[in-house]
Amino acid sequence: MYATLSPMTSEGTVEFTILGRGRAGRALAEAWGPRAALLDHGARPEGWVLLAVPDRAVPELAGAFPGRCVHLAGGLHLPVVPCAHPLTSFDGRARDWSGTPLAITGPVPDDLRRAFGDLGFAAFDLPGELKPLYHAAAVLTSGHAATLWLGAEALLRSRGVALPGRGLLPLAEATLRNVAELGAAGRTGPFVRGDESTIARDAEALPEPWREIFLKLGRSL
Repeated sequence: MYATLSPMTSEGTVEFTILGRGRAGRALAEAWGPRAALLDHGARPEGWVLLAVPDRAVPELAGAFPGRCVHLAGGLHLPVVPCAHPLTSFDGRARDWSGTPLAITGPVPDDLRRAFGDLGFAAFDLPGELKPLYHAAAVLTSGHAATLWLGAEALLRSRGVALPGRGLLPLAEATLRNVAELGAAGRTGPFVRGDESTIARDAEALPEPWREIFLKLGRSL
């Protein structure tokens, strides 16, 4: 049996608690303001609790709030603990999350779904068995993409090439904009054009493992 959220009164009663002061917890707490309390891992508040903690800490903490907690871990499925995973990269501050997917697995209370919706998140139901694939796709999109950009910059620096201005960021931003607007047609470069001579020269300039990554990623679509 699941509890219900306490409605917010005119005096600003807290509706639920966020447990965890990491980047996700701080960002959501700032966005929700007086609707949510932000506490450390060790707190044991009453009412509904949103577990904004590392994946490894979720199972034990969830046991302290049976039937009244939701976790944020996108790659973790616990059959008895519902999950609401915002598909974004938090930085500790409230942002514009309009249109950002929110993966719902299990019986997340309607009031909490609405609270996320008030911040612009777009909820969708994600079966537990698909969470590993979903999370892997998220890692490819965020963490791996960041690694590629930072790695490319490091390769240039290692040969004494210091890009002026904003470096590779304008290229990364233009790429994201093109893909957002055009989908697969927004891809550019020698792999899209089938320019094998340029691909061979570029690959030869790269050390391993970057050469293998360059070739495999380029031919993956």
